[in-house]
Amino acid sequence: MSFWDYIKDLSNIARRVAEWTGGEWWVYGLLGLLALLLFLVPSLLALIWIERKVFGRLQVRYGPNRAGPFGLLQPVADAIKVMTKEDVAPARGDRLLFRLAPALAFMPAMAIFAAIPFTRNMAVNLDIGVLYIIAVGSLGVIAVFMAGWASNNKYSLLGAMRAVAQTVSYELPLVLSVLAIVLATGSLSLVKIVEYQTVPLLLLQPLTFFIFVVAALAELNRTPFDIMEADSEIVAGYHTEYSGMSFSLFYLAEYTHALAVSALIATMFLGGWKPDVGIPWLWLIVKIYLVFLVFSWIRGTLPRLRVDQLMGFAWKFLFPLALINILIVAIEVQALEGFPGWLALVNIPVAAIILIGMARLFRFGRVTAPARAPERG
Repeated sequence: MSFWDYIKDLSNIARRVAEWTGGEWWVYGLLGLLALLLFLVPSLLALIWIERKVFGRLQVRYGPNRAGPFGLLQPVADAIKVMTKEDVAPARGDRLLFRLAPALAFMPAMAIFAAIPFTRNMAVNLDIGVLYIIAVGSLGVIAVFMAGWASNNKYSLLGAMRAVAQTVSYELPLVLSVLAIVLATGSLSLVKIVEYQTVPLLLLQPLTFFIFVVAALAELNRTPFDIMEADSEIVAGYHTEYSGMSFSLFYLAEYTHALAVSALIATMFLGGWKPDVGIPWLWLIVKIYLVFLVFSWIRGTLPRLRVDQLMGFAWKFLFPLALINILIVAIEVQALEGFPGWLALVNIPVAAIILIGMARLFRFGRVTAPARAPERG
């Protein structure tokens, strides 16, 4: 086997190493964990640098440019700074749950990558992969509420309750959008969903894509839905009492979740490792980074919603839109017995008309001018 074959499909390396060590199941597990860490750790450092550079350009400033060439070592410098800070815990809080919450927030994001197919062979082909991701991804809210309650701080608890309300509200349209993909492809396996996409589902189901991205931004607590820890709203939300490495775990968990959601979008809407030429897994990584770049662009552009707009948008706009989308997908699947490529010419304008119509119906974002106080005589 040539060197190119090993690079094109890294599972060949894992298979050869496992054969040398006897082919035990735990060897495959350790190799998979090592490969995941080798991908995640550099990616998290790169994403932090990319986002800060994007913010700098959007705000007409330089961004990181001191530590290392082009500021590339700035995330490393920040990590060293965080590790040298004192990690304190509230005297009257629940110390066990307080310490456990940051780790619990980080683990679900890592577990999602277990089902992400990088190529046909570099994947755990779960028949219920979509169901697994939904189940694992919803565990993060437990860590958020645990952190707020264990802090013994009323602001942390209020921030945690607000975070739980936001997450649960946007979980429904998120799951309904994934259900539309399952209806179209007829499978819960992420590998089969990628293989189905001769035409990316972004073009065939633009309304599903819009619902998934918006709900995912709210789940990730990213602008314009980052109200659960907004300084102007409720101090710093559920992690008000955290410092040092405990706070950095929450910080890294946020970026790991963003990376996982970017991988899901690249897999379910952008064709995953396709086109299957050259190095397939490299195509997926490029798509993941492009999706995160769009997330950073949105974060540096849009203003934050009020809490009433946030909840109203979920229940009055996004949830009905998800139900309408499922109805449209079900009708198309039943009538056409599949999604031919030409359907993109129909679905894209239909999605635009529905979004414009619902936006005009609900008129979100309209700000009413405050009443003027009467002038003194």
